[in-house]
Amino acid sequence: MKEKTYETASGAIHYWVNIIDEDAVTLVFLPGLTLSHRLFNKQIEFFEGKYNLLAWDAPGHGASWPFKFNFDMMGKARWLNEILEQEKISKPVIIGHSIGGYLGQAYAELYPDKIKGFVAIDSGPSHKKYMTPGEIRMIKKMNFVSPSASWEMIVNVSAIGLAESAYGRQIVKEMMQDYKGNEERLTQVMEHGTRILGEAMEADFAYDIPCPALLICGEKDKLGLFIRYNRAWHKETGIPIEWIKDAGHNSNTDQPEIVNQLIDDFVKNRV
Repeated sequence: MKEKTYETASGAIHYWVNIIDEDAVTLVFLPGLTLSHRLFNKQIEFFEGKYNLLAWDAPGHGASWPFKFNFDMMGKARWLNEILEQEKISKPVIIGHSIGGYLGQAYAELYPDKIKGFVAIDSGPSHKKYMTPGEIRMIKKMNFVSPSASWEMIVNVSAIGLAESAYGRQIVKEMMQDYKGNEERLTQVMEHGTRILGEAMEADFAYDIPCPALLICGEKDKLGLFIRYNRAWHKETGIPIEWIKDAGHNSNTDQPEIVNQLIDDFVKNRV
């Protein structure tokens, strides 16, 4: 994977790419809030050489710092499209974890003729009908980091809350080191990310998925209401869902072999 940057007026977005055939399918990995491209290390190891690959550090996350928090979800999706165009990627399969899945829906809303497949990992539906008005208000005003919490407590709570496996928790702890010594940045990333998510829901776009899709969710996902949202998303749309045993919110790190096989089968058989 080769690291590259895409310059915007708000900052530079860092991404990693490996193109083996411009006409082939490209798996585009979008990590969740506060996390970096390293969330998908096990997927990149498995798929490298089989498909084109691209993974990014979202604006303000990981290596994509410093960055101004003056963008919304649709602006973020436009930057993603510009990066894909820069790499001449014509057949993207968006694989979005948590807020990365919401970003994938924004991309599909803006570019329905471009997206070729969509996999949501421990994410949820963007349409506001799945949430109560109170839940959307809560999302927009979430405050995650207590001023009295030590850095060690923040890291441990994050690892335990997101993952069930030893590897899954360790990789969360490693990714959290991007914010060590700059807790204000961590707070900005969290508060801005949830605010633009709530605003995207309130915008009330159709958020139809115009391509083959798959929902993946850990049976032990402890973060928010994602299990409820996924059940409703599957029931409402008929999008197939796979429940991952012994996996938390980061099911692709808790059970990478299972998730990798599901993605591989999805691309081979449905995309």
